[in-house]
Amino acid sequence: MLTNIDEKENLARMERGELYYAFTPQLVAARQRCSRLVSRFNRAGELSRREIAEFWKELTKSETPLPSPGQTDEEEDALLQDYPWIERPINIDYGTNLAVGTNVFINFNCTFIDTCLVSIGWRTLVGPNVSFFSGTHPLDPDLRNGTNGPESGKPITIGEDCWIAGNVTVLPGDVPEYHVVAGNPARIIRKLERKVKPDQV
Repeated sequence: MLTNIDEKENLARMERGELYYAFTPQLVAARQRCSRLVSRFNRAGELSRREIAEFWKELTKSETPLPSPGQTDEEEDALLQDYPWIERPINIDYGTNLAVGTNVFINFNCTFIDTCLVSIGWRTLVGPNVSFFSGTHPLDPDLRNGTNGPESGKPITIGEDCWIAGNVTVLPGDVPEYHVVAGNPARIIRKLERKVKPDQV
């Protein structure tokens, strides 16, 4: 394990998408924290909408308090739209590099390697078995050097009202809003034409 790395600078490099070291004590501890939370979430029985929101708040280290509980399931759904609806299991590396908009659905067995920021816009639907890989490794094997070498990453930005089809692998870059994405690696299939206005639904 690397111990002679300035942890603060190493984290800053990671967030900037520069070469950094993933196996420092700080980052190993951050992934272990996330792993414990995700394991607990995946093993839990039936969960309410609020319990899912509480998990997301803890995972992302959000300091924004949850709204007061609603009287019905419908009220709870409306109050908690800022938090994603998540089907389990889910796999996440850090959790603190995830930014998800209002009314987002994440289906079964999705994976988030959130080395850099993974951002998903409002009302986007994510199909089952979708992987978001913001991290990468050097191609040069001598520089890569197994767990002793550096890695890097770049942000993933998904726009609003997108549909990410099942079994897609999303690599760093942008998906514009109102688009359908499919394939492995992901590619834009087409732009969605808005035929129904939101106030007509």
